[in-house]
Amino acid sequence: MKLFKLRKGNYARCLLKSFRIMKLSVVFSFLLAAQLYAGVSYSQTTSLSLSLKNVTVEQALDQIEKETGFSFLFRDNTVDVNRIVNLKVNRGDINHILSQIFKNTNVEYQIVDKQIILSEKAMTASVQQQNRTITGIVTDNLGEPIIGANITIKGTTIGTVTDIDGNFSLEVPASATITISYIGYLTKDIPVGNNSRIVVKLAEDTQNLDEVVVVGYGVQKKSDLTGSVSNIKSEKLMERPATTVEQALAGRVAGVNVSTNSGRPGGRTSIQIRGYSSINATSNPLYVVDGVVWEGGGLDAINPNDIESIDVLKDASSTAIYGTRGSNGVIIVTTKKGKLGQKPTISYDANLSVSKLARKIDVLNAEEFMSVWDTGYKNAEKFDPEGWKSGKYTSFSPEYVREHYKVGNTYGNRELFDANGKPLYDTDWQDEATRVAISQNHNLSFTGGTEKTSYAAFLNYTDDQGILKSTYKKRFSGRLNLDTKVKDWLKVGTMLSFSDIRESFQDQEQGSGNIPRTMIETTPIIPVKWADGTFARPADFAGMEDADTPASLASELKWLNKSAVFNGNVYANITFMKGLEFKTTLGASNTDWHEFIFAPTTISLRTGMGKNKANVNSERRRFWQWENHLTYSTVIAEDHSINAMIGAEYQKYHRSRMEQTGADLSDDFFSWNNLGQAKTQSIASSYLGWQMESYFARINYNLKNRYLLTVTGRVDGSSKFGKNNKYAFFPSAALGWRVIDEAFMENTKDWMSNLKLRLSYGLTGNSDIGQYRSLAMLGSTTYTFGGERAPGMVIGELANPDLKWEKTEQWNVGVDMGVLDNRISMELDFFLKKTRDLLYEAPVPATSGKRAMMSNIGSMENKGIELTLNTVNIKTNDFQWSSSFNISFLKNEITQLGVNNEDKLVDPDFLGKNVILRVGEPVGSFWGYKLLGTWGTNEADEAAKYGKKPGDLKHEDLNHDNQINDADKQIIGRGTPDFYGTFNNYLQYKNFDFSLELQYSVGADVLNNTNHSSEDRTSIANSKKTVLNAWTEENQNTPIAQTRLASAGYTTLIDSHKVENGSFLRGKNISIGYSLPTTLINKIGFSKLRVSFSAQNFFLITSYSGYDPEVSTWDTGFSQNIQFYDYPKARSYTFGLSAIF
Repeated sequence: MKLFKLRKGNYARCLLKSFRIMKLSVVFSFLLAAQLYAGVSYSQTTSLSLSLKNVTVEQALDQIEKETGFSFLFRDNTVDVNRIVNLKVNRGDINHILSQIFKNTNVEYQIVDKQIILSEKAMTASVQQQNRTITGIVTDNLGEPIIGANITIKGTTIGTVTDIDGNFSLEVPASATITISYIGYLTKDIPVGNNSRIVVKLAEDTQNLDEVVVVGYGVQKKSDLTGSVSNIKSEKLMERPATTVEQALAGRVAGVNVSTNSGRPGGRTSIQIRGYSSINATSNPLYVVDGVVWEGGGLDAINPNDIESIDVLKDASSTAIYGTRGSNGVIIVTTKKGKLGQKPTISYDANLSVSKLARKIDVLNAEEFMSVWDTGYKNAEKFDPEGWKSGKYTSFSPEYVREHYKVGNTYGNRELFDANGKPLYDTDWQDEATRVAISQNHNLSFTGGTEKTSYAAFLNYTDDQGILKSTYKKRFSGRLNLDTKVKDWLKVGTMLSFSDIRESFQDQEQGSGNIPRTMIETTPIIPVKWADGTFARPADFAGMEDADTPASLASELKWLNKSAVFNGNVYANITFMKGLEFKTTLGASNTDWHEFIFAPTTISLRTGMGKNKANVNSERRRFWQWENHLTYSTVIAEDHSINAMIGAEYQKYHRSRMEQTGADLSDDFFSWNNLGQAKTQSIASSYLGWQMESYFARINYNLKNRYLLTVTGRVDGSSKFGKNNKYAFFPSAALGWRVIDEAFMENTKDWMSNLKLRLSYGLTGNSDIGQYRSLAMLGSTTYTFGGERAPGMVIGELANPDLKWEKTEQWNVGVDMGVLDNRISMELDFFLKKTRDLLYEAPVPATSGKRAMMSNIGSMENKGIELTLNTVNIKTNDFQWSSSFNISFLKNEITQLGVNNEDKLVDPDFLGKNVILRVGEPVGSFWGYKLLGTWGTNEADEAAKYGKKPGDLKHEDLNHDNQINDADKQIIGRGTPDFYGTFNNYLQYKNFDFSLELQYSVGADVLNNTNHSSEDRTSIANSKKTVLNAWTEENQNTPIAQTRLASAGYTTLIDSHKVENGSFLRGKNISIGYSLPTTLINKIGFSKLRVSFSAQNFFLITSYSGYDPEVSTWDTGFSQNIQFYDYPKARSYTFGLSAIF
């Protein structure tokens, strides 16, 4: 039996070996005799200075041994070595130091020359007779056992630690209170009372300032950060059900705007960190997963349940280490790993979700549809008298359509009206297109570790069914993380992952083959199917356009995507000496993507390209990264802490693509599996690639644990840029001041827990443009030689050897503050980002015969404020309530465009150039006409000057030239919010937990182009109910034009009537959970068992008339908040189960 613990060192280990063979009395007698004959003792001649803050007793004893010749001797359960202490002694003797360390404890010490014996103060016999033994278990919030947690009798150092299963046993007095503590968790005091077994659940200490966060190529204590970095742990990520990382991240971090732009499973998500930073290159952040860049888009291949933490780097001080790829911010994902010495643990998590359409758009029913139809016919005599006389509108008359489509008609038409002219059908196409979708998500994990090796394996299956029929996303993924200590100086590991993803779409086609569009525009007077089992078509009724219904599209149109994604890396970490480490990592990713589209002969949407058509497109993406860095950490003269890192990195990417199309297939049987039998065939292929090499360095300097300095630099060279600007240097510097540790703050420490100031400046870049934009671009053409046309090549775009990186310089000022033992904590940041050398296609002289040349022609600015406020409102043993609030203010402005600051119009969608880039305005400003209303009967003469009549739309004539044209366009809205954020509450009462998450956004506009075709296509499609407010002589104060048949040639101008207020307040998630008592589930082999129920998107308050104001139909630049029949968002109810074996 081991009686004593001696501090480290060869001498101590030798003594321990000797003492194991002696009786305890002999040891004490020997050491006492040595003391009596020592003369002037070593302790009397030794003094030292210590400045230790928030260290454990063990760390304090280590420091004493390191700086003196003392060694410590004590029993295992005598000293609480994990107790936190603070020491500040200037040239004090060992007696003074020990008295400070063990003040108010049950430990006494005896100094025998260079040996310090720690022992327990004797208890009286009466007290000893009252002691009894209790047992218990300590777990975390997830029910996992905590190994090595400290259990002590409050007010003493008597205690024990939990074993590998989290169990403990301790002899305590009858009236004792035990204290349970573990690093990273909140300490808990529990009165023993009459309990013989105690079950303890420790909550994570989310306010712990010594929390470790991941930064570029390393980790750092949060208290030492000088930059703006936000950390989200897995527990927070999983508070609400999520099948993608983007969903889990949404609303968690101030300054990070995550817009879920589509309700489709796995649909478009836009992430912007501190706003737009480019007008041509992407504004998406850089993703880094387990140290390797995640190339090729979002993180939908990663299962959120595999993630240990996400760190978001926002300012230049933290992102400059990534150089040319850091200007849009960096999101670092760290996946879960096993722990050394952890017993094998199996975890299973499952969610079952029921989803339905959250809100409907009000459209005309069958009676209203015919009423509007009849009104349009009656108005035709007034707005087109000549056409009326010629019989142009005869087939639209109420009598004609009801006669020709009534029951028993002899015209060969479908029967749509009864004998009295009433519609036989009133189909709600939103109901027919949508469904109650049932989705499931299953996660299985295996974690554990031996003395030298840790492992973690994860499996996931997700079946996410969309609320639009025949839409889904299915994912099967696996992950394996291994780490092993081969030698004391060598650690190696690997992280491997694979995902197989399959998706079915119904919202990609922007014409009539789009279910979100047809569920609004399909006439309600036709049924889903006729009696013969064939699908009804809009063209079954006179005048309707040749289109498909949502039901026929869901059944007949096939649009599938398949992706196989592999990612992996291997690393080796070599420790040369204390503080000096070298790490090399080789990472690779491989994505094989396939798209299959088939429209059979029965479908209408592709008739212009053949009776039927199939596409098979495939793409292969490869990425490699080899990264090496050397890190050195040291402490000089106690007050100077230095961490330096230098490294190099190489990246290579290439993509190959093949597109194959067959039109006018001979039959539908083979769909896309026999393109060779198509009458019309086409094939296209492409290849692109790039390479980058980088060299980087960083130094962190900490003076007296109060004054912090970070300096970073990176050199990047990329094949994307002109030969004269292949390389660029990106530096940054940051200062931090921990004001709370200054002497003049001593009187505030009763209520103030933390106060730190941060200041940073840095330069980052953006290289995410097309691969060959610095080179001359060739295009195909023909030329006449000898009277015959011959194919040839022509230069379509000029080369620019001076093309260089976009550069973003950023200032950041931050304040971190905590009061009342950090029960109230705040992070406040002010930032200013200036981006210059914006990449854009610049026009070239017409005499060159070329289209354009990619150039560095502009600049823009983002400035804003970010605030995060966390509070612990109530904290007792049985009840805890905490809140978190964040808000972000952002202002974007273009400050330069080319030499002459000329406006630039862009077309993010097929509806034309409806976005403008203009100096002094934000990116993404909507461009169109200002609608003044409708022309009144008393304005007939004025309307005639514009070729209009009373009842027509009235637009503002900016230049007063009596015509409405491009010169009258103006900015009519902006797609970016003034401020946005979330407000979260988390409550726990005993085994119950409850959370509430609210999301808000204020100030953004939505360009609702649905109004373009749902209010002006009477007689060829259904309309929104807003047309019931159309202009009449009695109702002239309206933005809706007089009801007219579509053949009258309605305007399709983009105007301010289509711009709506996109502000909203959303109930993002509400959940309640219950963890079954450990004493009960332990009997059936579980260490944790939790059930939960939650609702997502459970309410929405907005004035926006569409499905959801957080929307963008196109995944293109400047398209945020531009909507044209998008996939609606669902309201979901989720049942969850979590178990640990």
